Amino acid sequence: MYKISHILIYFALVAGLLSCSENAANKKTEMPAIPVTVTIVNLSNAIFYNSYPANIVALKEVELRGQVTGYITGIFFTEGKKVHSGEKLYEIDRRKYRAAYEEAQSTVKIAEANLEKVQRDANRYTDLANQDAVAKQLFDNAMTDLKNAKQQVDAANSELLKAKTDYGYSLINAPFDGTIGFSSVKLGSLITPGQTLLNTVSSDDPMGVDFEIGETELNRFQNLEKKVIPDNDTTFRITLPDNSIYPYIGKISVIDRAVDPQTGSIRVRLTVSNHEGMLKPGMSCKVLVLSANAGQQILIPFAAVLEQLGEYFVFIVKDKNVEQVKVSLGPRVMSNVIVLKGLNGGETIVVDGIQKLHDGSKITIAPSYKQQNR
Repeated sequence: MYKISHILIYFALVAGLLSCSENAANKKTEMPAIPVTVTIVNLSNAIFYNSYPANIVALKEVELRGQVTGYITGIFFTEGKKVHSGEKLYEIDRRKYRAAYEEAQSTVKIAEANLEKVQRDANRYTDLANQDAVAKQLFDNAMTDLKNAKQQVDAANSELLKAKTDYGYSLINAPFDGTIGFSSVKLGSLITPGQTLLNTVSSDDPMGVDFEIGETELNRFQNLEKKVIPDNDTTFRITLPDNSIYPYIGKISVIDRAVDPQTGSIRVRLTVSNHEGMLKPGMSCKVLVLSANAGQQILIPFAAVLEQLGEYFVFIVKDKNVEQVKVSLGPRVMSNVIVLKGLNGGETIVVDGIQKLHDGSKITIAPSYKQQNR
């Protein structure tokens, strides 16, 4: 009996020790709650732009080149200043062209006087021929002389037109209102027709802004081209080289005829007012285009997003635990990001502490993300 009682005591002690060990193991495996901060997902008005590198271009630009040979005898403008259509800019020595023009005028007068004489003779021979009072040979000669005289007048007029054109080319005028650049020639420079560059004139207002878009964006920009855009619309904005926003908005004027097969891009041109002369041809800038995703969107802090193998997840708070949910993201908006799929709004998501979490983790909630950023 004594031996049996000792055996029972022994087993009781063993059972007690095993129970204590199991409780201790359970306490060790139970993870403590992870402190996190959270925010509530709401629809927000997301206003943001896509940026495209661009260049300012003149809508009209002409290189001035001499069309007749000669020396520059006059320069009548101030470099870098505005000129007006028809304004005299350069003069090429006009003396020989004036003399040729006046000579051609005299030749025309002589040819016309000769034509009048031959015409009178032809009329007289025609009357005599009708009365059978003149030899046929004389009549035919008179008709031939008349034809030759008319051709001489035509030839003289052609020479007159050529001389007049050359005389006109010896004076170079502004082709339109705009700004003229630095002169490439000086007084006394010899001009080679069609080769010597004198200067360049470009229009000032409005100006063009050229940029490239991907072919996948073409349909949207074609729709924007057709859209009637009010003067206060902000679909298109321009950032100047100093990062300031240009005060006038642009509108699509041209979409190029074809996509570049090498780059898969196509050129788009905006026209924009340049009343204040802030834009110059060749300037670099950026075109800001209001994003197609702008407007009411689910916007969350980008810090709330966990990336795993190229996929994106957020942790939604479920009571005292979290559930890992896959999301599809849109564009970044400063420190936030648009969620296209995965969230409906109204959910509470973890913002800080996501690196320590996994699906089903226990959490304790610290002050909210918004409260911390007030």
